Amino acid sequence: MMECKNTDIGLREAQKAVDGWIRTVGVRYFSPLTNMAILAEEVGEVARIIARTDGEQSAKAGEKLDLADELADTMWVIMAIANQHGIDLADAFHNNISKKCVRDSRRHIDNPKLT
Repeated sequence: MMECKNTDIGLREAQKAVDGWIRTVGVRYFSPLTNMAILAEEVGEVARIIARTDGEQSAKAGEKLDLADELADTMWVIMAIANQHGIDLADAFHNNISKKCVRDSRRHIDNPKLT
C-alpha cells in the first residue's frame, strides 16, 4: 500500500502520488469519460460552497462547507485526467503562464473596467 503523508509537494510529485494511489488503493483508473463526469461533480461542489459562503444562499443545517477539501478533490481528478492523457501538469502550467505573460501583458492593466 502506498504511503500517505502530509508534505508540501510540487505538481509532478502530486501527479505521481495520484497515480500511485489509483493503481494500488483505487485498483485502476476510471474511464476518461467517468473522470470527466467526476470533475464536473467536484466543480459543482466548489460552486455550491462559494454560493453559500460568498453568495446569497445560506447553508442547510449541518451542511459541510469545506472549500479546501473540495478544491483538493478537483485537483485530484484533474491530475488523474492528466495522467491518463500523458500530460505533465508542471510543464503545462509553465507553458500556460508563459502564454499569459505574452498574450495578456497589457490586457488587464489597460482595461478601464478594472480601474
